[in-house]
Amino acid sequence: MKLALVTFFYTVTLVYAADVPITQDELVRRTQELYDAVVPGNQAPWKKYFADDCIFADEKGHVFDKPKLIGDITPLPSGYSGTIKIENAQSRIIGNTAILSYDADETETIFGQNLKARYHVTDTWLQRNGNWQIIASQAHRYYEDPALGKADTKRFADYIGTYELAPGQTRSVTAEEDNYSSNGMAKRSNCSRKHQRFFSAKVSKAEFCFVTLPAAKSMR
Repeated sequence: MKLALVTFFYTVTLVYAADVPITQDELVRRTQELYDAVVPGNQAPWKKYFADDCIFADEKGHVFDKPKLIGDITPLPSGYSGTIKIENAQSRIIGNTAILSYDADETETIFGQNLKARYHVTDTWLQRNGNWQIIASQAHRYYEDPALGKADTKRFADYIGTYELAPGQTRSVTAEEDNYSSNGMAKRSNCSRKHQRFFSAKVSKAEFCFVTLPAAKSMR
């Protein structure tokens, strides 16, 4: 009887240890701990929270295993500082798997110059032997358009006309007051000035660059 009771309680203890629930708040706390360790190059949280067989894909398209990931965590050079803060976190926690999806707002100072960047990251946490670790992480960067510039309306006339993108595919450019309009491909788009001769369509990712070619010279 005593042996049976010991076996029973030992089994219950093992089951309990293998089933440790986790919350979104705890996932966010751990993830913020990871980012807080980036600037000083503290590898300890990264060794703790990433599984030995993890896959880490960064915003540049690089894929790391755990040794390469840990090796990339080094202190920032002298003159560099920054922070990364987690925002807009969402989670799905089902059984021994948890997915945390969030924005990472980065502020970096390089020799007094302030730079900002935003990323979206999705981490998959897996519980094994009562321990929650990241088994996979995927990041991408939000890219924002440059600030709008002021168009030189005197140059509009130079760019008005019909352009052929491919045989049978044309786009007409017209000017109305201080704005360009592009008409073609079954859609009309208002364009905003970006930089010098660059313009972007407000309703799509299309960008236009007007290039002035030198006058042709005849050759014998």
